[in-house]
Amino acid sequence: MAPGVTNLTAVTEFILLGFPTQGTMGFLHPLLFSLVYLCALLGNVLIVLITTLDRHLHTPMYFFLRSLSFLDLCLISATVPKSIANSLRHSSSISFPGCVVQVFMVMVSGATELHLLTVMSLDRYAAICHPLHYDIIMSRDRCVQLTAASWLGGGLYAVMHTAGTFSLSYCGYNIVHQFFCDIPQLLAISCSGNLMNELVPIAIGVVLDFCYFIFIVISYVHIFSAVRKIPSTEGKAKVYSTCLPHLLVVVLFLSTAFFDYLKPTSGTPSMSDLVISMFYTMVPPTFNPVIYSLRNQAMKSAMGRLMKGRLTKM
Repeated sequence: MAPGVTNLTAVTEFILLGFPTQGTMGFLHPLLFSLVYLCALLGNVLIVLITTLDRHLHTPMYFFLRSLSFLDLCLISATVPKSIANSLRHSSSISFPGCVVQVFMVMVSGATELHLLTVMSLDRYAAICHPLHYDIIMSRDRCVQLTAASWLGGGLYAVMHTAGTFSLSYCGYNIVHQFFCDIPQLLAISCSGNLMNELVPIAIGVVLDFCYFIFIVISYVHIFSAVRKIPSTEGKAKVYSTCLPHLLVVVLFLSTAFFDYLKPTSGTPSMSDLVISMFYTMVPPTFNPVIYSLRNQAMKSAMGRLMKGRLTKM
């Protein structure tokens, strides 16, 4: 609860004080955010396009990569364009309904992405540890079911958090020290005395996310154990070049999200808060295309065919 709140007027908009809209930072912020957004947009759209058009990439791995790229586009589009637009208009406001939509989009994109990253670790485990049964374990129907379950889980998670956050009262004080509507910052300015409506979903989410992380770690322990038995140095390097960056992204995504949601919020703006939130909302969508696909030889070959206009017809 914001201290000393006496004005009980219902809040109709929020003020996002993440970055200054004036001066040098007011110029650099939209420029840098625009460059990052453009890179994320081009990389992820290219992956969706290539994995859709080239039938050589119609495999479970690239099916999940296509879904991940779409999610990355949703995640970064939920926050960055609004922040850029506010800076260019020298404004910091977002309407109450706009804030609700933004919270929902961030939560559904982030939660579904975590589910999908877990599914992708299962896919790699099946491919490397059980190659003879891979086509059965990761059949087309199974891939569709796992992706649909990821979206369903992410949607339920987002509804739970959004409903819990905006069932609270917001009266008078409406300044959010972030560049988007971030749940911990919204909880800090709520004038409701009882925050259990949202603290319980956060606790449930933390437990589930920790379980997903443990599942991913266990999967990669088995994967690395299997890789050690591969006689070819080139084969080992190929697996490590894919798996290690994947683990890095998962650890970065989860650790920054955990820190953002579990650390105490303060009434004063902090640059570390902005950096942490940028890491889990902007870094994965921007670097996932490079880590998962654009460094992949099959993707490079498909891009070459696309450039030459010789993509295999579906």
